[in-house]
Amino acid sequence: MRRRDFRTFPPSLFYNAEVKSWDIIIIGGGIIGLSLALALRKRGATVLVVERGEPGGEASHAAGGMLVDCGLETPAALQPLATASARMYPEFAKDLEFDSGVQVDLRDQGTIMFPSSEHVHQEPALPATSPSAVSLAELEPALAETDRPAFYLKERSVDPRALSTAAWKGAKHRGVDFSSGDEVTSIAIIDGHAVGIKTIKTVFHAAKVVNCAGAWSGQIGPHAFPTRPVKGQMLCLLMPSRALLKHVVRSPEAYLIPRSDGRLLVGATVEEAGFDKRTDIATIQRLHRAAVDLVPELRNAKILEDWAGLRPGTPDALPILGPTATPGYYVATGHFRDGILLAPITAEVMAAVIEGHTPEYDLSPFTTERFH
Repeated sequence: MRRRDFRTFPPSLFYNAEVKSWDIIIIGGGIIGLSLALALRKRGATVLVVERGEPGGEASHAAGGMLVDCGLETPAALQPLATASARMYPEFAKDLEFDSGVQVDLRDQGTIMFPSSEHVHQEPALPATSPSAVSLAELEPALAETDRPAFYLKERSVDPRALSTAAWKGAKHRGVDFSSGDEVTSIAIIDGHAVGIKTIKTVFHAAKVVNCAGAWSGQIGPHAFPTRPVKGQMLCLLMPSRALLKHVVRSPEAYLIPRSDGRLLVGATVEEAGFDKRTDIATIQRLHRAAVDLVPELRNAKILEDWAGLRPGTPDALPILGPTATPGYYVATGHFRDGILLAPITAEVMAAVIEGHTPEYDLSPFTTERFH
């Protein structure tokens, strides 16, 4: 592994030359932080990931795992990154599985989409085919009969929990260090430069720091990034037959994501509820009914669990990527509903920025300056 120099300021800026330090500290152990940690470690950096809870335990754990890069559902500014990241996924997943020994259940059967009424006449925006009623029944026999327009999308899905576990184990295998159950309170700054982080337990030293703390990113000083939690409730069913549903099914009422082991995820709400992760019985029942309306045989499916997660939202629904006003301090957060999809490309472009290179994609729509 070729060692690169990630330090860009004099060693005198450190508190104590005898204290252990890293090239880079990443705040947040979700899939964005874990993927970036791996990318930087592969480039030769020493990396510490500091996580307030357990790695992969928040938004990544709660996500559905649809790798959506459809033009109707992706902001135009985000489309180049979304498309690039979707294309990276087979190799990204293969590398994680190799490093960790964990299968991430990357599926490529595609998606059957029932568009909303406002999207139904925007067919050119869909990179898809429009199946007839006959072929729709052949594609997915378990679907309820319907005369609603439908499209087939060549999309993939992945199991975010398995993905996060694979990234965490892969990072440990590669030599990334972790501090879990340790909440970061602020960035340590000397002479205007970031030199590490302060947590509720201690101080860690590094040449560079990256904030990947998701919905909590804005709580870490000195910069109050405008991230906020956006609640999403979901439930998981055990299908009566493992082969009941092959494709992801997406409608305005609900989406259904089959797993290879016979589980089926049903989601999801989009709620402004602060940091409240409680589920609501009426909401879960509504999602269950929507699933049964789409696939009647799901009335016999066992409910395995329900949960709520907190997506990191921003005022314009775009991520925040790049350097901050404080030298040595970077941010990669605010991925909203696309954190799983955007993990591979975020890791690549942010690694380039942190190394001082120009990334392959234009990050100007995602800078912190747009909020000033």
